[in-house]
Amino acid sequence: MSSANIELQCAAQSVGTVNTLVTTLLQALLAAQCAISAPELWPSDYADQALKNGLDTYDFVVVGAGSGGSVVASRLSENPNWNVLVLEAGGDPPQESEVPALIFSMEETSAVYNYSTEPSDKACLGLIDGRCYFPRGKMIGGSGGANALFYVWGNRKDYDGWAEAGNTGWGWDDVVPYFERSIRPVGNESDPLGYLTISQLPDTDTDIADMLAQGSAELGIPQKWEFNDISEPGYFKLPRTIGNGRRTSPAKGYLSRVSTRSNLHVIKEAHVTKLNFDDSGKKVNSVSFILQGKYELNVTIGKELVVSAGAIDSPKLLMLSGVGPADHLKQLDIPVVQDLPVGDNLYDHVNVLTFLKLRENVAPNVTTVDTLDIIYKYLIHQNGTLDRTPSITGFINTLKNDTYPDIEVHHIIIRRNDQATWQIFASGLYLNDNITDQVSKALEAADILIMFNFLLTPKSKGYMRLQSSNYKDDPKLVHNYFSESEDVETVLRAMRFQEQLVNTTAYKAMNATMLLPSIDECDAYELRSDDYWRCYLKYFSCTLYHQSATVKMAPETDETSCVNPRLQLRGVDNVRVADASVMPKVPSANTNAGTVMIGEKVADFIREDWQN
Repeated sequence: MSSANIELQCAAQSVGTVNTLVTTLLQALLAAQCAISAPELWPSDYADQALKNGLDTYDFVVVGAGSGGSVVASRLSENPNWNVLVLEAGGDPPQESEVPALIFSMEETSAVYNYSTEPSDKACLGLIDGRCYFPRGKMIGGSGGANALFYVWGNRKDYDGWAEAGNTGWGWDDVVPYFERSIRPVGNESDPLGYLTISQLPDTDTDIADMLAQGSAELGIPQKWEFNDISEPGYFKLPRTIGNGRRTSPAKGYLSRVSTRSNLHVIKEAHVTKLNFDDSGKKVNSVSFILQGKYELNVTIGKELVVSAGAIDSPKLLMLSGVGPADHLKQLDIPVVQDLPVGDNLYDHVNVLTFLKLRENVAPNVTTVDTLDIIYKYLIHQNGTLDRTPSITGFINTLKNDTYPDIEVHHIIIRRNDQATWQIFASGLYLNDNITDQVSKALEAADILIMFNFLLTPKSKGYMRLQSSNYKDDPKLVHNYFSESEDVETVLRAMRFQEQLVNTTAYKAMNATMLLPSIDECDAYELRSDDYWRCYLKYFSCTLYHQSATVKMAPETDETSCVNPRLQLRGVDNVRVADASVMPKVPSANTNAGTVMIGEKVADFIREDWQN
């Protein structure tokens, strides 16, 4: 509905009652919108007190209120004798963060860091400027306030592999109790331990859910609808961090829930710029931060600093502070405090998009009334299609020889002529105009099912560096997707799997056909040949937002180690890192649950070391 339509005056005027009814409706809708992310949902901001009175020494300072930092701060502040300060670069989450179905609407906004990678001839050529887009959360909740809400632990092999590499205490049997400790299933609000609310919600698009289930079953894929948090081959309905139609981020569960504790303070819009070391370089005395973009402040650390700024901003902060590859820091005239391979181990789940047309020329059009109904249902009743993300997910072993999956598949349906949803999606993924316009044209006649086919066990890894010594400058990000041929071959098998699905009876019943947008380079090859798909994945690849491993955990005897298995920064006595950056490799799952687990373990490490 255009603004011109809204401004038109009615030909027949109300004598009062209709005006009153419509005004009441509008007031209710506006009030419901304001309640989506009301200030009382989030920790109060200690900034004014800090500006007025200065900051005392805090026992523990946590940099970042994301999925790792929120957990650490919450758990440490359980001890009333310890005072804890959280410094978060962003503010409260926007309303879009709270609405589960609007996960792609925060990109290119102030709620995220809008990072882009260096260009590559192997991936992301179908994105704007041929660069992969790496948005990272900049709000209370961090990337846990912008992700797709899936809650998955990973596979036994992931964590047993960490332990076998020398990371004592990080095997599967070691980490499971920490996963279990963190969750609070919907309906069990009295759970004394769990802070993270998760739920199993049915998909609202039952026709699509049935097609996915029946089609994958025809191919012999196990149907394991009651997900047990473990990534193994099969089709599942994944649990999500959703409660009462709202996102239940770790920050909301861990930090907001306990934010009235007198020993816990949170400062928002506090961008940490430097760790200030003593002369020995083995201890951080204080951290410097810019508050609200204009005030320079410092806070002194009594016991420990915990860096939880995420897999990009944690290594960035460490390098700005003199902790990183010595040759690189010297090039930027940054004094070297500790020579460590920070930023050398950038892993991610590369994602390749595929599209299906369903029920072409038969599917009903989405109308303006349909859209208004969806908005009304969500605002007034917190239900409808905006209150959840699609849950049906496939974990596939493309070689069919192991219980360890190598591809995960998510599904998103966009109904015929729902151009608004498609534009949000395309913009969020940074797709260029050529691809966006071709899919938009196909959407005029058919429902479009989008598959995220992402590589769970990448062999390729990239790296990150600073562009300059200025904290305002974005880092240099090199993804190196598909630099290892094994990764290409695995994704090729994923494309063949999608072809097999299209040929199943269930998919044929929905008149499913592959939508292959025209790309000049790829059109030169025989359609769906190996060479065609190798070309295709260069253009339709993007991130799955699971950047990790840039401050690698490994034994100190390992030259690639940045933190030890107790997540202490090598060579430094009072700094730990607690986020996805410490993962030795990215696990075969969405990374949010693993990051929460890491926060729980770090809190235990600190309590063990300081309990006396």
